[in-house]
Amino acid sequence: MKIIKYIGVLLLISGLLLSGCDKYLDVEPKGKQLLKTANDYDLWLNSPVFTTETETNILNYMTDNIDLLNVGNPPTSLADLIYTWAPQFTTDITAVTYLWGEHYRRISLYNTVLIGIDAAQGGTESQKNTLKAEALLGRAHSYFYLVNEYAKPYDAATAATDLAVPYVTSDNVSQKAPPRSTSAEIYQHIINDINEAIPNLPADNSNARFRGSKAAAYSVLARVYLYRREYAEAQRDAELALANTRATMIDLTTPSSFPTTLNVVSHPDVIYGKGTNAAGLPLAQELKSTFAANDARKTVLYSNWASTVRGSTQFYAAAVTPAFQLTNTGTTVQEMHLIAAECAARANNLTVALSHLNEVRRNRLTGTPISSRDFSSTNQTAILDEVLAERRRELPFHGLRWFDMRRLDMENRMTSITRINAQNVVIATLEPHSSKYTLQIPVQVLAYNPDMVQNP
Repeated sequence: MKIIKYIGVLLLISGLLLSGCDKYLDVEPKGKQLLKTANDYDLWLNSPVFTTETETNILNYMTDNIDLLNVGNPPTSLADLIYTWAPQFTTDITAVTYLWGEHYRRISLYNTVLIGIDAAQGGTESQKNTLKAEALLGRAHSYFYLVNEYAKPYDAATAATDLAVPYVTSDNVSQKAPPRSTSAEIYQHIINDINEAIPNLPADNSNARFRGSKAAAYSVLARVYLYRREYAEAQRDAELALANTRATMIDLTTPSSFPTTLNVVSHPDVIYGKGTNAAGLPLAQELKSTFAANDARKTVLYSNWASTVRGSTQFYAAAVTPAFQLTNTGTTVQEMHLIAAECAARANNLTVALSHLNEVRRNRLTGTPISSRDFSSTNQTAILDEVLAERRRELPFHGLRWFDMRRLDMENRMTSITRINAQNVVIATLEPHSSKYTLQIPVQVLAYNPDMVQNP
């Protein structure tokens, strides 16, 4: 029952955050009267709506990393519907629009900064430019999620015609939603916003890692290009993020090095921090079997690892290592190393790929000498496969696996995924190249925008 408890709590929190929202995008009015000075805007960017992403935990339930035994037959609860890739999470047009609504809420609030900051009282031009840059980065990050949820996996050959999501630059929630832009258009907006932001972002965000920085911008760009499958650009920006950040990887093999704060977005490995509570998630046996015997993550992040009972091993750091009880869905040092490793492997630059890969392994596997933790091969396929496996082990419930499944499915790397209940009955199947890899527009949105084109 733990899994139902945690998803219930997370969705309740999201529901409370979004109560009283506008119908078409499910965002709340901006409260402009509260934002008069540049300092007001600065303090406002510290608010929890910008530092937490509770909704990304929903994405974890769609992946092949989770094994939910108590799924209903037929699926009826919200958790069941998400877990079995139901076309809609609800038929109630008055219900909260999970994912869609949360992202557009933030976009509206970032737009408030972009529209109002120049006229704000006080503050220097430099300060205002920095706040504007942070809002551009934050808005781009939100659109990154939207385009990877509601548009087809990026394909350069069809991106100019594949429908994505409406592009909103207003903070007036009473306006009619614009039509859906194409994937190419949304991605170009994302890239343009980040590139515009970079010159005015601070060099260091160590005092508040959920705020923007040049390294944070490069790290989001690395994600963007990775999911566009433009690997040279992704490697470039991942390495720029590493070169420009003061963040350092946490050595999970040395408990004395663990952070003492429970605030995950303040941990030393964070480049751009966004927190969520991914806890009590039962680990799929197939993923569990890929962990080496000397992998420290097994006992640092998971409960009941030694159990062979299906569903008993859980991603549940709160029960074993409280400092990691929250999960950073934002970017980290280790993610950038793995992006750079994957891209280098795809380019057959195997020395660079292994260097980035082994930097992660040395902080995750035990054994002496430290070189014994390294992966070694001269085979491009073997190295790429290992990098992808390491990425899955390192980022299992960080809101990215569903996006990885989508892009890897484009390369015929995904097999059929089945949902099997405790009685070993198949409840649902996700076939390769299924239309279910692209979420439908929520019925709540279509109810107020009947002309909006629905996904299959």
